[in-house]
Amino acid sequence: MQHFPSEQLLTFATVIAEGTLDAAARQLHVTPSAVSQRLKALEQSAGRVLLQRSNPARPTEAGEVVLRLAHHVAQLEADAGAELGLASDGPQPALPIVVNADSLAVWFLQALAEVPEDLGVTFDLHRDDEQHSTALLRSGTVMAAVTATADPVQGCRVESLGVMRYRAVAAPRYIQRWLPGFPGGLDGAVLNTVPAVDFDRKDTYQWAFVSSWPTAPGAGRMERRGPRHYVPASQDFGDAIRLGLGWGLIPEVQCRQDIDHGRLIELAPERPFDVPLYWQRWKTKSVVLDVLSQTVRKVSGRYLRKA
Repeated sequence: MQHFPSEQLLTFATVIAEGTLDAAARQLHVTPSAVSQRLKALEQSAGRVLLQRSNPARPTEAGEVVLRLAHHVAQLEADAGAELGLASDGPQPALPIVVNADSLAVWFLQALAEVPEDLGVTFDLHRDDEQHSTALLRSGTVMAAVTATADPVQGCRVESLGVMRYRAVAAPRYIQRWLPGFPGGLDGAVLNTVPAVDFDRKDTYQWAFVSSWPTAPGAGRMERRGPRHYVPASQDFGDAIRLGLGWGLIPEVQCRQDIDHGRLIELAPERPFDVPLYWQRWKTKSVVLDVLSQTVRKVSGRYLRKA
Protein backbone atom coordinates (compact mmCIF):
# COMPACT_ATOMS: atom_id res chain seq x y z
CA MET A 1 0.00 0.00 0.00
CA GLN A 2 1.18 3.50 -0.81
CA HIS A 3 2.51 5.48 2.16
CA PHE A 4 1.05 8.95 2.71
CA PRO A 5 3.17 11.17 5.00
CA SER A 6 1.14 12.61 7.85
CA GLU A 7 2.44 16.11 7.07
CA GLN A 8 0.90 15.91 3.59
CA LEU A 9 -2.36 14.51 4.96
CA LEU A 10 -2.57 17.29 7.55
CA THR A 11 -1.95 19.88 4.85
CA PHE A 12 -4.67 18.42 2.64
CA ALA A 13 -7.21 18.34 5.48
CA THR A 14 -6.31 21.92 6.46
CA VAL A 15 -6.85 23.17 2.89
CA ILE A 16 -10.33 21.59 2.88
CA ALA A 17 -11.14 23.02 6.32
CA GLU A 18 -9.84 26.52 5.57
CA GLY A 19 -11.08 26.68 1.98
CA THR A 20 -7.96 28.05 0.27
CA LEU A 21 -4.26 27.29 0.04
CA ASP A 22 -3.35 30.72 1.43
CA ALA A 23 -5.58 30.27 4.48
CA ALA A 24 -4.15 26.79 5.06
CA ALA A 25 -0.63 28.19 4.82
CA ARG A 26 -1.41 30.75 7.53
CA GLN A 27 -2.92 28.07 9.74
CA LEU A 28 0.08 25.77 9.29
CA HIS A 29 2.65 28.61 9.52
CA VAL A 30 4.24 27.72 6.18
CA THR A 31 4.31 29.40 2.78
CA PRO A 32 1.58 28.88 0.15
CA SER A 33 4.31 27.38 -2.03
CA ALA A 34 5.01 24.73 0.62
CA VAL A 35 1.30 23.90 0.79
CA SER A 36 1.15 23.57 -2.99
CA GLN A 37 4.22 21.31 -3.06
CA ARG A 38 2.78 19.03 -0.36
CA LEU A 39 -0.50 18.73 -2.22
CA LYS A 40 1.31 17.94 -5.46
CA ALA A 41 3.36 15.24 -3.75
CA LEU A 42 0.21 13.76 -2.15
CA GLU A 43 -1.59 13.65 -5.49
CA GLN A 44 1.44 12.02 -7.11
CA SER A 45 1.46 9.36 -4.39
CA ALA A 46 -2.29 8.76 -4.82
CA GLY A 47 -2.07 8.84 -8.60
CA ARG A 48 -5.27 10.88 -8.63
CA VAL A 49 -6.41 14.48 -8.53
CA LEU A 50 -7.53 14.97 -4.92
CA LEU A 51 -8.48 18.64 -4.80
CA GLN A 52 -10.91 20.76 -6.77
CA ARG A 53 -9.17 24.11 -7.00
CA SER A 54 -12.41 25.98 -6.43
CA ASN A 55 -13.28 28.65 -3.88
CA PRO A 56 -13.70 27.14 -1.39
CA ALA A 57 -11.49 24.16 -2.25
CA ARG A 58 -13.31 20.84 -2.23
CA PRO A 59 -12.14 17.22 -2.34
CA THR A 60 -12.69 15.15 -5.46
CA GLU A 61 -14.24 11.70 -5.09
CA ALA A 62 -10.73 10.28 -4.62
CA GLY A 63 -9.95 13.19 -2.31
CA GLU A 64 -12.83 12.20 -0.03
CA VAL A 65 -11.10 8.87 0.59
CA VAL A 66 -7.82 10.61 1.43
CA LEU A 67 -9.64 13.17 3.59
CA ARG A 68 -11.11 10.38 5.73
CA LEU A 69 -7.62 8.93 6.08
CA ALA A 70 -6.23 12.33 7.04
CA HIS A 71 -8.78 12.76 9.82
CA HIS A 72 -8.16 9.22 11.07
CA VAL A 73 -4.40 9.71 11.18
CA ALA A 74 -4.61 13.16 12.79
CA GLN A 75 -6.94 11.94 15.53
CA LEU A 76 -4.89 8.83 16.24
CA GLU A 77 -1.70 10.91 16.45
CA ALA A 78 -3.39 13.39 18.80
CA ASP A 79 -4.71 10.58 21.01
CA ALA A 80 -1.31 8.88 21.15
CA GLY A 81 0.44 12.14 21.98
CA ALA A 82 -2.02 12.88 24.77
CA GLU A 83 -1.64 9.40 26.29
CA LEU A 84 2.14 9.70 26.18
CA GLY A 85 2.07 13.18 27.67
CA LEU A 86 3.86 14.66 24.68
CA ALA A 87 3.56 18.35 23.94
CA SER A 88 2.26 19.22 20.49
CA ASP A 89 4.83 20.67 18.10
CA GLY A 90 2.24 22.20 15.78
CA PRO A 91 -1.42 23.14 15.36
CA GLN A 92 -3.77 20.37 16.38
CA PRO A 93 -6.67 19.73 14.01
CA ALA A 94 -10.09 20.57 15.36
CA LEU A 95 -12.54 17.67 15.54
CA PRO A 96 -15.07 18.16 12.71
CA ILE A 97 -18.73 17.52 13.60
CA VAL A 98 -21.97 18.29 11.78
CA VAL A 99 -25.03 19.28 13.82
CA ASN A 100 -28.47 20.61 12.91
CA ALA A 101 -29.32 24.16 13.96
CA ASP A 102 -31.97 23.23 16.54
CA SER A 103 -29.67 20.80 18.35
CA LEU A 104 -26.99 23.50 18.39
CA ALA A 105 -29.43 25.98 19.87
CA VAL A 106 -31.02 23.61 22.40
CA TRP A 107 -28.40 21.21 23.76
CA PHE A 108 -25.32 20.38 21.71
CA LEU A 109 -23.14 23.32 22.79
CA GLN A 110 -23.81 22.29 26.39
CA ALA A 111 -22.46 18.85 25.53
CA LEU A 112 -19.27 20.36 24.13
CA ALA A 113 -18.90 22.51 27.24
CA GLU A 114 -18.99 19.37 29.39
CA VAL A 115 -16.19 17.60 27.52
CA PRO A 116 -13.25 17.51 30.00
CA GLU A 117 -10.84 20.37 29.38
CA ASP A 118 -7.81 18.17 29.93
CA LEU A 119 -8.49 16.47 26.61
CA GLY A 120 -7.33 19.67 24.94
CA VAL A 121 -9.74 19.17 22.03
CA THR A 122 -11.16 21.91 19.83
CA PHE A 123 -14.21 21.53 17.60
CA ASP A 124 -14.96 22.43 14.00
CA LEU A 125 -18.75 22.61 13.83
CA HIS A 126 -20.62 22.32 10.55
CA ARG A 127 -24.30 23.17 10.50
CA ASP A 128 -26.59 21.23 8.22
CA ASP A 129 -30.10 19.85 8.20
CA GLU A 130 -30.34 16.58 10.13
CA GLN A 131 -31.84 14.93 7.05
CA HIS A 132 -28.71 15.74 5.00
CA SER A 133 -25.83 15.62 7.49
CA THR A 134 -24.74 12.07 6.66
CA ALA A 135 -23.42 13.33 3.30
CA LEU A 136 -20.62 15.06 5.23
CA LEU A 137 -19.81 11.78 6.98
CA ARG A 138 -19.61 9.95 3.66
CA SER A 139 -17.33 12.59 2.17
CA GLY A 140 -14.95 12.45 5.14
CA THR A 141 -15.54 16.12 5.93
CA VAL A 142 -16.68 15.31 9.48
CA MET A 143 -16.01 12.50 11.93
CA ALA A 144 -19.33 12.61 13.79
CA ALA A 145 -22.86 13.85 13.23
CA VAL A 146 -26.18 14.49 14.90
CA THR A 147 -28.51 13.13 12.26
CA ALA A 148 -32.05 11.93 11.62
CA THR A 149 -30.67 8.93 9.70
CA ALA A 150 -30.77 5.64 11.58
CA ASP A 151 -28.86 3.65 8.92
CA PRO A 152 -25.12 3.84 9.63
CA VAL A 153 -22.84 5.34 7.03
CA GLN A 154 -20.14 2.89 5.96
CA GLY A 155 -17.36 2.93 8.53
CA CYS A 156 -19.58 4.52 11.21
CA ARG A 157 -21.50 3.33 14.22
CA VAL A 158 -24.88 4.78 15.16
CA GLU A 159 -26.89 5.08 18.36
CA SER A 160 -30.25 6.62 19.16
CA LEU A 161 -30.18 9.85 21.15
CA GLY A 162 -33.93 10.38 21.56
CA VAL A 163 -36.68 12.45 20.02
CA MET A 164 -36.77 16.20 19.49
CA ARG A 165 -40.43 17.24 19.88
CA TYR A 166 -41.69 20.26 17.94
CA ARG A 167 -44.90 22.24 18.34
CA ALA A 168 -46.76 24.05 15.56
CA VAL A 169 -47.20 27.60 16.82
CA ALA A 170 -48.13 31.10 15.72
CA ALA A 171 -48.36 34.54 17.30
CA PRO A 172 -51.77 35.83 18.44
CA ARG A 173 -51.60 38.69 15.91
CA TYR A 174 -50.91 36.20 13.13
CA ILE A 175 -53.93 34.11 14.08
CA GLN A 176 -56.16 37.21 14.12
CA ARG A 177 -54.96 38.12 10.63
CA TRP A 178 -54.72 34.74 8.90
CA LEU A 179 -56.76 32.26 10.97
CA PRO A 180 -59.71 34.28 12.31
CA GLY A 181 -61.85 31.18 12.78
CA PHE A 182 -59.25 29.40 14.91
CA PRO A 183 -59.49 26.82 16.35
CA GLY A 184 -62.50 25.80 14.28
CA GLY A 185 -61.87 24.45 10.81
CA LEU A 186 -58.10 24.26 11.10
CA ASP A 187 -56.46 21.48 9.11
CA GLY A 188 -53.53 20.86 6.83
CA ALA A 189 -55.30 22.30 3.79
CA VAL A 190 -55.86 25.60 5.62
CA LEU A 191 -52.28 25.80 6.89
CA ASN A 192 -51.10 25.15 3.35
CA THR A 193 -52.58 28.43 2.16
CA VAL A 194 -51.29 30.85 4.81
CA PRO A 195 -47.75 32.21 5.38
CA ALA A 196 -45.26 29.83 6.95
CA VAL A 197 -41.67 30.22 8.14
CA ASP A 198 -39.05 27.72 6.90
CA PHE A 199 -35.49 27.61 8.17
CA ASP A 200 -34.09 27.28 4.64
CA ARG A 201 -34.90 25.45 1.42
CA LYS A 202 -33.82 22.13 2.95
CA ASP A 203 -36.36 22.55 5.75
CA THR A 204 -39.31 20.27 5.03
CA TYR A 205 -40.78 20.11 8.53
CA GLN A 206 -43.60 22.62 8.02
CA TRP A 207 -44.60 20.88 4.81
CA ALA A 208 -44.36 17.42 6.41
CA PHE A 209 -46.62 18.65 9.23
CA VAL A 210 -49.16 20.03 6.76
CA SER A 211 -49.16 16.97 4.53
CA SER A 212 -49.53 14.58 7.49
CA TRP A 213 -53.14 15.72 8.04
CA PRO A 214 -55.78 13.42 6.55
CA THR A 215 -57.33 14.79 3.36
CA ALA A 216 -60.95 14.58 2.34
CA PRO A 217 -61.88 11.54 0.23
CA GLY A 218 -61.23 12.25 -3.43
CA ALA A 219 -59.31 15.45 -2.67
CA GLY A 220 -56.17 14.18 -4.36
CA ARG A 221 -52.57 14.85 -3.48
CA MET A 222 -51.94 18.22 -1.83
CA GLU A 223 -49.35 20.53 -3.40
CA ARG A 224 -47.39 23.13 -1.47
CA ARG A 225 -49.12 26.49 -1.98
CA GLY A 226 -48.75 29.06 0.79
CA PRO A 227 -46.18 31.89 0.89
CA ARG A 228 -43.00 31.13 2.80
CA HIS A 229 -40.39 33.13 4.66
CA TYR A 230 -36.85 31.70 4.91
CA VAL A 231 -35.01 32.53 8.14
CA PRO A 232 -31.79 30.45 8.46
CA ALA A 233 -30.90 30.98 12.14
CA SER A 234 -32.54 29.18 15.03
CA GLN A 235 -33.15 32.22 17.27
CA ASP A 236 -34.22 34.41 14.35
CA PHE A 237 -36.51 31.66 13.06
CA GLY A 238 -38.36 31.63 16.38
CA ASP A 239 -38.43 35.43 16.52
CA ALA A 240 -39.96 35.59 13.04
CA ILE A 241 -42.81 33.40 14.26
CA ARG A 242 -43.21 35.37 17.49
CA LEU A 243 -43.42 38.59 15.43
CA GLY A 244 -46.22 37.18 13.30
CA LEU A 245 -44.48 36.65 9.96
CA GLY A 246 -45.79 33.10 9.70
CA TRP A 247 -46.56 29.91 11.55
CA GLY A 248 -43.91 27.25 12.09
CA LEU A 249 -42.57 24.36 14.13
CA ILE A 250 -40.37 25.25 17.12
CA PRO A 251 -38.73 22.75 19.49
CA GLU A 252 -40.99 22.27 22.49
CA VAL A 253 -38.22 23.17 24.91
CA GLN A 254 -37.83 26.55 23.17
CA CYS A 255 -41.51 27.50 22.94
CA ARG A 256 -43.23 25.95 25.98
CA GLN A 257 -42.84 29.09 28.11
CA ASP A 258 -44.18 31.29 25.30
CA ILE A 259 -47.19 28.99 24.94
CA ASP A 260 -47.82 29.00 28.68
CA HIS A 261 -47.73 32.83 28.79
CA GLY A 262 -49.83 33.34 25.66
CA ARG A 263 -47.05 34.84 23.53
CA LEU A 264 -47.48 31.92 21.14
CA ILE A 265 -50.54 29.84 20.46
CA GLU A 266 -50.27 26.15 19.70
CA LEU A 267 -52.14 25.38 16.51
CA ALA A 268 -52.66 21.66 17.05
CA PRO A 269 -51.83 20.53 20.60
CA GLU A 270 -52.92 16.99 19.77
CA ARG A 271 -50.45 16.78 16.87
CA PRO A 272 -46.86 17.12 18.14
CA PHE A 273 -44.16 16.67 15.49
CA ASP A 274 -41.43 14.28 16.63
CA VAL A 275 -38.01 13.94 15.00
CA PRO A 276 -35.81 11.00 16.11
CA LEU A 277 -32.14 11.98 16.38
CA TYR A 278 -29.09 9.73 16.15
CA TRP A 279 -25.39 10.06 16.84
CA GLN A 280 -23.19 8.71 14.08
CA ARG A 281 -19.41 8.60 14.49
CA TRP A 282 -16.50 6.95 12.80
CA LYS A 283 -15.57 3.54 14.18
CA THR A 284 -12.00 4.73 14.68
CA LYS A 285 -10.81 3.90 18.18
CA SER A 286 -10.24 7.32 19.68
CA VAL A 287 -10.21 8.56 23.25
CA VAL A 288 -11.57 11.94 22.17
CA LEU A 289 -14.40 10.46 20.10
CA ASP A 290 -15.26 8.03 22.90
CA VAL A 291 -15.43 10.77 25.54
CA LEU A 292 -17.36 13.09 23.22
CA SER A 293 -19.86 10.34 22.45
CA GLN A 294 -20.39 9.61 26.14
CA THR A 295 -20.95 13.32 26.82
CA VAL A 296 -23.35 13.71 23.89
CA ARG A 297 -25.32 10.72 25.12
CA LYS A 298 -25.53 12.11 28.67
CA VAL A 299 -26.48 15.69 27.77
CA SER A 300 -28.97 14.80 25.04
CA GLY A 301 -30.83 12.69 27.60
CA ARG A 302 -31.67 15.87 29.53
CA TYR A 303 -33.33 17.56 26.57
CA LEU A 304 -34.68 14.86 24.24
CA ARG A 305 -37.62 12.55 24.81
CA LYS A 306 -36.98 8.83 24.88
CA ALA A 307 -37.46 7.23 21.49
